[in-house]
Amino acid sequence: MRQVRSIWNGAISFGLVSIPIKLVNATESHSISFRQIHTEDGGRIRYRKVCELEDREVTQAEIGKAYEDADGTMIPITDDDLAQLPIPTARTIEIVAFVPADRIDPLQMDAAYYLSANGVPAAKPYTLLREALKRSQKVAIAKYALRGRERLGMLRVVDDVIAMHGLLWPDEIRVPEGVAPDTSVTVRDKELDLADALMDTLGEVDLADLHDDYRKAVEEMITAKASGEQPAESPTPAPSGKVLDLMAALEKSVREAKESRGEDTGEDAGAETGKKAEVRPISSRSARATPKQTTGKKSTSSATKKTASSKKPTASTSTSAKKSTGATKKTAASAKKTPAKTTAKTAAKTPTKKATPRKRTA
Repeated sequence: MRQVRSIWNGAISFGLVSIPIKLVNATESHSISFRQIHTEDGGRIRYRKVCELEDREVTQAEIGKAYEDADGTMIPITDDDLAQLPIPTARTIEIVAFVPADRIDPLQMDAAYYLSANGVPAAKPYTLLREALKRSQKVAIAKYALRGRERLGMLRVVDDVIAMHGLLWPDEIRVPEGVAPDTSVTVRDKELDLADALMDTLGEVDLADLHDDYRKAVEEMITAKASGEQPAESPTPAPSGKVLDLMAALEKSVREAKESRGEDTGEDAGAETGKKAEVRPISSRSARATPKQTTGKKSTSSATKKTASSKKPTASTSTSAKKSTGATKKTAASAKKTPAKTTAKTAAKTPTKKATPRKRTA
């Protein structure tokens, strides 16, 4: 295992228990760094540390720290001055409380460190604190001094190691004033349902599967230029306009997310996109479900046809029309008293009696 260099040596103060520890960085940067060059000839641009009073370059061993006063006076500060400060956290991580982990706002999170037991005697108290943190399911809040200032920290267990996250002081967190939209917006339940569906479709992800695609692209570009090849051109992104229909955008996002996962987007997509119900006409079988209404409609329509066919009604025609109307009324009246079968027979016989007056008129 690669030996990690410690950046701070001290102890954890846990009541009357003192645990010697070493502080090592828990994270490392993989960012690609660039050098400044003179664009005309490619020469390196370097910064030289020069003393303004002597106008000469000085070495790192000659450089110290100082505080600049309001009038510009420089007050020298040495490492011994900082080490002798009358505070217990100068060389100690002092635990002040144990709280539930959800009490810590992620906005306060800063740099992360691993705490390593410094020496064999530190193994027992180190393990005691680690197991106590595990069983309590809490985190420890501590104060410590590092790089010339006192800081706030949070201790928690990562695997079998105690880790410490540097925390910003509460007064270092800005109030989010003027950041939220200043207009009144109403979100409908339908839009929230689609947002929930999109979150469910995207699901979860293993953070270990995520990679820095930008760094990979930069490395490929550097490799291509170093070998004299032309770097690959990135695809031109499609122009993105304003989203005019939030519902449509959410619905499309849900469909595309399901398609990318190979899920069926048939019936579910129709239900989620608010597909309108299909309107179908009533079938003829349903229309014959009520005999009383059917008989009445036939009598009325036949009487209407007779009136339309005779432009110049004669006396005989008027008489026959009255007879036909009377017969229709009798048929309708009898239909109420008789069962459905009798009504059907009467309706079947009615057209034969009405056919005679039509022939005489012609």
